[in-house]
Amino acid sequence: MTRTVSLLGSTGSIGTQALDVIARHSGEFDVVALAAGGLRPDDVISQARAFSPRLVALATGTHARQVADALPGIEVITGPDAVVTAAGIGADVVLNGVTGSVGLRPTLAALAAGSTLALANKESLVAGGALVKAAARPGQIVPVDSEHSALAQALRSGTRGEVRRLIVTASGGPFRGRTRGQLARVVAADALRHPTWEMGPVVTINSATLVNKALEVIEAHLLFDIAMERIDVVVHPQSIVHSMVEFVDGSTIAQASPPDMRLPIGLGLSWPDRLDGVTPPLDWAAAQSWTFEPLDEEAFPAIGVARAAVTESALHPAVFNAANEECVQAFLDGRLAFLGIVDVVRNVVEAYEAASDISVEAIEAAEAWARERAASAIADPPRT
Repeated sequence: MTRTVSLLGSTGSIGTQALDVIARHSGEFDVVALAAGGLRPDDVISQARAFSPRLVALATGTHARQVADALPGIEVITGPDAVVTAAGIGADVVLNGVTGSVGLRPTLAALAAGSTLALANKESLVAGGALVKAAARPGQIVPVDSEHSALAQALRSGTRGEVRRLIVTASGGPFRGRTRGQLARVVAADALRHPTWEMGPVVTINSATLVNKALEVIEAHLLFDIAMERIDVVVHPQSIVHSMVEFVDGSTIAQASPPDMRLPIGLGLSWPDRLDGVTPPLDWAAAQSWTFEPLDEEAFPAIGVARAAVTESALHPAVFNAANEECVQAFLDGRLAFLGIVDVVRNVVEAYEAASDISVEAIEAAEAWARERAASAIADPPRT
């Protein structure tokens, strides 16, 4: 049976790889909507001509006329709510591949429409937390992050009561092995050189600070209902073992595959079934070594800050994420030192006093407060 797909963030890294998977499995998917930022009109036009969706949604209307003129017969909508409309179109699968907490409203729209949500936008779950979980029926959210896809696959090996802990692997990013003192001198060009994955700038910087791993620990906690203290992080530079589940009898089940995001994307689109030939498998005839190292929490304290945020309130993770987004942009602009990213995030999280209600409006208010607080700290750093 052909599955209809609404793809959010179609011109980004996740979106383009998803379209590659779909193109190579013709007949199994029908793309009914594409949503993008709108600043790459030629890419959107090319994608729409190749996949013939009935709707194209653009967050900005800067190039809307160009796109609409090039795509007769396809509805083109624009504006900040356009992606929400695409998410709520009622497709069998909505792949949320947008970046940042702006993905929250589309996530909720997809769940409300009854679609299976293939979730690559971890920030919407981190920020939305209990709100997203309350909106989802059992099994409605399928993780697309490689780590959470690995956990979902490994968890099929036992019952919930048999799980002792989750082990999330981290490549260690471009600065693995460096001390905190050595990290004081790095610049954006250094942080953007990830040794394994090709990703957008925000995710790449998050990988360098290990904020990305901190967000993934929160996401694993929410997705699988496992307490934060039962989720560990281990550094695995080869990025072959994407995560592991340890069971109560001492057995550990690991999911291993080459570092290619098309595999978890394909599984997210087809879950619980597997597509044929999404990526080449590991070459077991070739000699290879896999190594695992403990996390240096002094050099990379982001995961500890994230754990503290979860214990404070349901809104503190949204503050953590929003403050980080502000800090990452400041680092990319040269307005904040690398170590300042997590230092500012920690200070903002510790200063926040949570509201009592959990709603989209409360989350957005918490994020706005966090961004303002972070921006103030960036503009006026403490004197040493």
